[in-house]
Amino acid sequence: MLQTICRPLSRCFGRRNGDGLMWHMDLKPHATGDFSIAVVQANSRLEDQSQVFTSPLGTYVGVYDGHGGPEASRFVNNNLFSHLHKLASEQGGLSADVIRKAIDATEEDFLHFVKNTWPKSPGIASVGSCCLVGAISGDVLYVANLGDSRAVLGRRDSGRGSQPVVAERLSRDHNVAEEDIRKELVALHPDDSHIVVYTRGVWRVKGIIQVSRSIGDVYLKKPEFSRDPLFQQFAAPVPLKRPVMTAEPSIHIRKLRPQDMFLIFASDGLWEQLSDQAAVEIVFQNPRVGIAKRLVRAALSEAAKKREMRYDDIKKIEKGIRRHFHDDITVIVIYLDTTQSTRLRGTGVDCTSSPIDIFSYNSDESDEIKALT
Repeated sequence: MLQTICRPLSRCFGRRNGDGLMWHMDLKPHATGDFSIAVVQANSRLEDQSQVFTSPLGTYVGVYDGHGGPEASRFVNNNLFSHLHKLASEQGGLSADVIRKAIDATEEDFLHFVKNTWPKSPGIASVGSCCLVGAISGDVLYVANLGDSRAVLGRRDSGRGSQPVVAERLSRDHNVAEEDIRKELVALHPDDSHIVVYTRGVWRVKGIIQVSRSIGDVYLKKPEFSRDPLFQQFAAPVPLKRPVMTAEPSIHIRKLRPQDMFLIFASDGLWEQLSDQAAVEIVFQNPRVGIAKRLVRAALSEAAKKREMRYDDIKKIEKGIRRHFHDDITVIVIYLDTTQSTRLRGTGVDCTSSPIDIFSYNSDESDEIKALT
């Protein structure tokens, strides 16, 4: 049932944007506030997927940043919330253990999908997705993360600082650009001097990938895939003796407080361009309507500035080519007006999902999307 609700029905789609590569939903209610979503596409096929599930019992947010292709992020988008809903119902409510089990079940389902698919499409073993999940239940916030998408809280300053709003990061970036992540991998693999390699200007796990945790990337978790001649003909990866990646999430639990104003959930495409503090200041200083779109545009303006270009110049660059200037970017802003369940804004259940592919949606050329509407 939940999976059907979360299909990207036409009534859930937001507005098209004139450049053909942006989609946004300006403002929509959730249990204890409003939320806003915006997505811009840089890749030939959109690899970011996202959704917001709302009910009187809580609000759930998912940002899934794929790599190697869109298959893993689409799979997570279609399956994770179903597991979360089922497990929460069976175990009497939401908990860190429920979220962890839902992510593990999604990982196992995707592994099964890969095993069935890879004899005809061996490249599927190298497709993966970061996974950022937020859940608000009463006055408790859960944030679970695999990879380098990020959740940031904007809260009022207590009066001791000079900023009216303070950014508080609620997730851990599982990216080997971070020194503590590199140290963690080295400690887990003391006999492997090449577990982290600096290549092509960045640190990478085995010289291949920057994130250390994900859903998918089966060839870096199941050594039999990396050693199989069929897959080696496709990608020639480094043969593995044991797994070098994991799907174990970092989970942060926080009781919401009166000074907590809003949450920003975003793929790393946003954080490559904007700092945590810069992002929360933009949200704090501007109207709610269209706030996620405003954050995306601020990130695009920064990307343009790095190339001595203007935002209007970036808008003219087509998908695929645009990836050389910035990544796919997904932003979800969740306003926290109250933590009191008695002030819920409705009794219905709803799920808002971003389009599967923004270019196809904007151009009305996607049979896949039309079939879902």
